[in-house]
Amino acid sequence: MARLVIKVKKLHPEAQLPKFAQQGDAGADLFAIEGGRIGVGGTKIVKTGIAIGLPEGYEAQVRCRSGLAIKRGVEVLNAPGTVDSCYRGEVGVVIHNTKRDEDFVYHAGDRIAQLIVKPVPPVVYEEVEDLDETGRGAGGFGSTGK
Repeated sequence: MARLVIKVKKLHPEAQLPKFAQQGDAGADLFAIEGGRIGVGGTKIVKTGIAIGLPEGYEAQVRCRSGLAIKRGVEVLNAPGTVDSCYRGEVGVVIHNTKRDEDFVYHAGDRIAQLIVKPVPPVVYEEVEDLDETGRGAGGFGSTGK
């Protein structure tokens, strides 16, 4: 499979490009450009110091790192956060501290999230009178977990 090249612009001299920890990883690590603290139950946008140039037909998804979720009780609040192909601003990560008794402290250079690039097909929404029938029908919100 041919590699997709994503252009990355450093907005700060200490910013790090997204980096895969292991060959074959789906997500590349994103790094904080500065340190900070998120109080108990708090939410903050953590800066990465980079902007990316996605080609048309692709999106980047910002997702939580599983280690941060299980060990530190933090999550990417809007996961997956979407970076559209037309966006050229700084990639930020919306971090939420789910802990009830401990602030989340992070430092410049810490891995704070993952970035996954996915294809997005062109879509047109068309109004119709009826939809095809399926076995599930209109059942939702737990209807298949019986």
